[in-house]
Amino acid sequence: MNTLENDITALLTKVQRTKPLIHNMTNVVVTNFTANGLYALGASPVMAYAPEEVADMAKIAGALVLNIGTLTKEQVEAMIIAGKSANEHGVPVLLDPVGAGATAFRTESALRILREVKVSLVRGNAAEIANLIGESREIKGVDAGDGADNENAGLGLRASRQLDAIVAITGKEDVISDGSLCRIVSGGDALLTQVTGAGCLLTSVLGAFTAVEKDLLLAGTAGLAFYGAAASRAAERTSEIGPGSFQVAFLDELAKLHPHSLKGHAAVREFQASATGEALI
Repeated sequence: MNTLENDITALLTKVQRTKPLIHNMTNVVVTNFTANGLYALGASPVMAYAPEEVADMAKIAGALVLNIGTLTKEQVEAMIIAGKSANEHGVPVLLDPVGAGATAFRTESALRILREVKVSLVRGNAAEIANLIGESREIKGVDAGDGADNENAGLGLRASRQLDAIVAITGKEDVISDGSLCRIVSGGDALLTQVTGAGCLLTSVLGAFTAVEKDLLLAGTAGLAFYGAAASRAAERTSEIGPGSFQVAFLDELAKLHPHSLKGHAAVREFQASATGEALI
């Protein structure tokens, strides 16, 4: 293993050993799947939404995950309360801007959170991330087509700089950037797109890794790699059966992850930004 691989695999062991508490303010469609996925990984999920308690919950969590999938004005207010408390207590905040660009309310809600809360990591598909920084990409509901790898790498670099956060763009291959370095993580399987909440769970899994590692680019890379490996391993067992069996197998594979799970199932390559701010691919 090289140094990066060693660092990535060490983080899985740290998550499994410390079982970080992840405060999820997520959407009603994915709550159960998110909780079960975090338990399978080895983290401890909590779902708290009431404005009267979110500040107290956020300050004791290892990470706070804000997901606007089924947002209301009241939920956004509670998310900002929780986010400010997390900021005050040094707790990383992750934003999943579900469907940003689909409606003005959804886009503005995500942007308001980014203005009022210091967000450590933003994870979305290419269209969601593009719309957050004023670039137009087509989005239908919460889904978007993948851009080419080099397009998404460049988008990740630009978005990270503009949003002042680590940015992860998920698709056929995943991109993660800190604004100067860009990593592309291969793995996963197309069956993930047939399971409601797979992206939302991924953001919470990234939260578990950021809870145990201050280098958020490394934490995000590790989360993407192990998530992709679990999906790849699950698909090998269930691709001829269908998405229902895959979903169950995927939770099983998250629970069975170990430092050698990446071999043959996920890979990471990295690039420096060019002088023009695009990725060198």
